[in-house]
Amino acid sequence: MKSKSSALPKAFVFGIAGLLLTGCSTLVEKTPARSEIKNVIMIIGDGMGPQQVGLLLSYARQAPHGVLKNRKTALDRLAESGRIGISLTYPDGALVTDSAASATQLASGKFAKAEMVGLDTDGHPAENVIEKARRWGKATGLVSDTRITHATPAAFAAHETHRSHETNIPEDLLAANADVMLSGGLDYWLPQAAAEKNSPIHQEMEASIEHAFRIDSARKDGKNLLDAARKQGYRLVFNARQLRQASGKTLGLFAGSGMSNGIVENRNRLDAGHAEPTLAEMSDQALKILERNERGFFLMIEAGQIDWAAHRNDTGLLLHEMLRFDAMLHKVLDWMGEREDTLLIVTADHETGGFGFSYSGKNIPAPETLASGHVFKPNFNFGNPEILDKLYAQKLSYHAIFAEFDTLPSNRRTAAALAERINRHTEFEIGTHEAERILATEANADYRPDHPSLNEKTVPKLAAKTAFFVYKKDNRENLLAELVGARQQVVWASGTHTSTPVFVFAKGAGQAVEPFANILHHTDVGRLMIEALRPKDAAD
Repeated sequence: MKSKSSALPKAFVFGIAGLLLTGCSTLVEKTPARSEIKNVIMIIGDGMGPQQVGLLLSYARQAPHGVLKNRKTALDRLAESGRIGISLTYPDGALVTDSAASATQLASGKFAKAEMVGLDTDGHPAENVIEKARRWGKATGLVSDTRITHATPAAFAAHETHRSHETNIPEDLLAANADVMLSGGLDYWLPQAAAEKNSPIHQEMEASIEHAFRIDSARKDGKNLLDAARKQGYRLVFNARQLRQASGKTLGLFAGSGMSNGIVENRNRLDAGHAEPTLAEMSDQALKILERNERGFFLMIEAGQIDWAAHRNDTGLLLHEMLRFDAMLHKVLDWMGEREDTLLIVTADHETGGFGFSYSGKNIPAPETLASGHVFKPNFNFGNPEILDKLYAQKLSYHAIFAEFDTLPSNRRTAAALAERINRHTEFEIGTHEAERILATEANADYRPDHPSLNEKTVPKLAAKTAFFVYKKDNRENLLAELVGARQQVVWASGTHTSTPVFVFAKGAGQAVEPFANILHHTDVGRLMIEALRPKDAAD
């Protein structure tokens, strides 16, 4: 019988050997030999450090009832014929990055400061790969399962002093004039009046989206940027059926804010009539549209909610987000085949949460007698692979569980009611006394009245590491993760990002991919990508 843990692909071994041979300096002076690269696809797993990749691989190899065919992931396929390197993610003047700075560095090849979008370290607009590709006559596209105005997609098209300027970013996106933009975030495009149910714009939009989701507005003005998009020649689509019929210049907005999470998508994609397109479907349609340009294209695809799950330390949801990423990458690899005119780069903007499986002194297995007659008696609990099936079985995200709890009348928001919901929607049960710990509150020691995350006077009571759990409204979810950690065999170091270097997977013509098998910085990755895409006869 074959072992479930198969040997590492040769390309992985060669890639790591390449790392050892090339040393530990970042790739500053090297550029790839010129090749006939026509298309570049960059896939970003937001928050997807080596630990998150490890979760996907552990599930594929070890889950007793795993859903992945042949226990192989799309990353296995990629590694078999590609190269692997690692990249440092830090921004200018700091140890740890956020998505805006990191994606700006990937998009432009230039250093950026934290939380700035599309600006260099001096605050000047940094020309990004979308703008360069359009100058070179290529088609361009952005796809994300978050919202199109969010930090990562915005960094490939916008230029703002802060990532929070999401009502400005749609105009930046229109100025960048990408051929395809598919994501959530409709609320940032609609005028303030759209929030009023009886307004003509609200009723018009309900008909346009075919009642697929709730209409609202995040704007404080009367700008209708969908009208501006139409005038620029965009076809507007709002659900999966409309997307399948799209061709040419397309703006697809499939949710008011962020799109559905991985648990919801993985459940709904089995329904042929699902209204919201999956990340794989968006990516596939974007490729079908962009490949019509004879000069080639650039496409950025973001699996953005890996980060959101990790911020909340929600391991079951994180697994589903990695499976969503895997399904999308399979679709891209299917499209790519063995063509050598395309460079595929898969990386992350940073790692989130400091996730990992770990062994503990809790629930140490009882000794067992092996077939040899020897007694196997481990000193610690190293974790049963059945945990992976239990993580997959989670029915709702932690965020959705608490949202459901918060809709109860105040006199019914009890510890028992919370425990009942957690136990109904997850496989890791808690008791009422543990639910009481989740609901306990304290004064916010970091209170700042005008801060977007620290403006709550009373917050959930964390036992330790409070400085690294800054999204106070979500701390109940982090508390739940801490309570069930020993049962999941999981530890989380933080509710924010870490400086952990991230993988860079590259596939394509040999001359273009070789430089990626190195220890890089994200500015190196960005420069290599831009240089590969640049036509031989084009100026910078």
